[in-house]
Amino acid sequence: MANLVTIFGGSGFVGRYVAQRMAKEGWRVRVAVRRPNEALFVRPYGVVGQVEPVLANIRDDASVAAAMQGADAVVNCVGILSERGKNRFEAVQAEGAGRIARLAAAQGVARLIHISAIGADAESDSDYARTKAEGEAAVLEHFPRATILRPSIIFGPEDEFFNRFAAMTRFGPFLPVVGAGTRFQPVYVDDVAHAAAKGVLGQAAPGVYELGGPDVESFRDLMQKMLGVIRRRRVIMNVPFWAARIMAAGLDLVQTLTLGLIHNGMITRDQVRQLRRDNVVNPDLRGFADLGIEPVAMEAVLDDYLWPYRPSGQYSEIKESARNLRA
Repeated sequence: MANLVTIFGGSGFVGRYVAQRMAKEGWRVRVAVRRPNEALFVRPYGVVGQVEPVLANIRDDASVAAAMQGADAVVNCVGILSERGKNRFEAVQAEGAGRIARLAAAQGVARLIHISAIGADAESDSDYARTKAEGEAAVLEHFPRATILRPSIIFGPEDEFFNRFAAMTRFGPFLPVVGAGTRFQPVYVDDVAHAAAKGVLGQAAPGVYELGGPDVESFRDLMQKMLGVIRRRRVIMNVPFWAARIMAAGLDLVQTLTLGLIHNGMITRDQVRQLRRDNVVNPDLRGFADLGIEPVAMEAVLDDYLWPYRPSGQYSEIKESARNLRA
C-alpha cells in the first residue's frame, strides 16, 4: 500500500502545491481542512481515491489526531496573515503548530514538515512573527527532528501579494505602499512545495531552512516590476510608517467594533510592524542550495498569471503588435 501524508491546510495556497507534488510521487494524500466540501477540487490531483479532503481543526486535539491516523508523514501549512474570529495568531500559529507536532510524535509519524516564515522571532513586536517563532519552538519541543521551512513572501497564481496590488491599479493613478524601501526575496510557491516534498521523502536533513528566490528587491522595485508586467503606469506612493499606523489602527478598530463583520483586509497594525523589517534569507542558515533546488525567478512566472490585469487583458500583446505594424 502507498505511503500516506496528511497535509494540514492542504487546500490553501502552499498546501495545494504540496498535495500535487506528493500525488505525483505516488503517495496517498489526506488534505486536512476545516471545510472539506470546499476542498473537493484537490481530488483530481491524483487517481481516484488518492487525494481526499478530510475534516480537521488544528484548535482541536481529536480532529487533528483523526486526520493524521496512520500517516507516515505530516505537513503543516496552516498560517494566517491577520486575525479574524477564533483564528488568532496564538491559537493557530503557536498552539496549533505545537498540537500537530505533539500528536504526530504520539502517533509515531516518521516525518514532520512545518511551514513557518522568515522573520520568525520570539522577541518581535509583531504578533505574527512572535507566534511563528513560538510555533517553531513548540514543534521542536515535541518533534526535535522536524524540518522547518521559512519562506520569504510567496508568489504564484493564487498569491495575495502581486494579485492584490495588480487589482489596486484599476482604481486610480496612484499605488500606495507601506515600507517602499523594505527588501523582499520572493519565492515561487511550487519551489516551497518542492522543499516540503523533499522533507516528506526523507531527502532533506531535519532543521531550519530559509527559502528565498534568486532576486532581492525593495517593495518599490517589486511594484515597478509588476506594473511592467501588467502594462500600466502608476505613481508608487510610499505611505510613511506613522501614517500607516494611524490608518491601520482605525481599520482595526472598525473590525473590533463590528465584531468582525467588517474585516480589515487592507492593512493591520501588526502588518505595519512587519513591514519595518527586511524579509530576506539569512545566509548563515540552510536554504535551497542545501536541498538541491534551483529557485525560479519571478520573470519566468509573473506573465503567466498577471495578464488579466492588463488594460486589454489577453489581447494586450496582439494590440501592441498591431500598433507596431502601423508604425
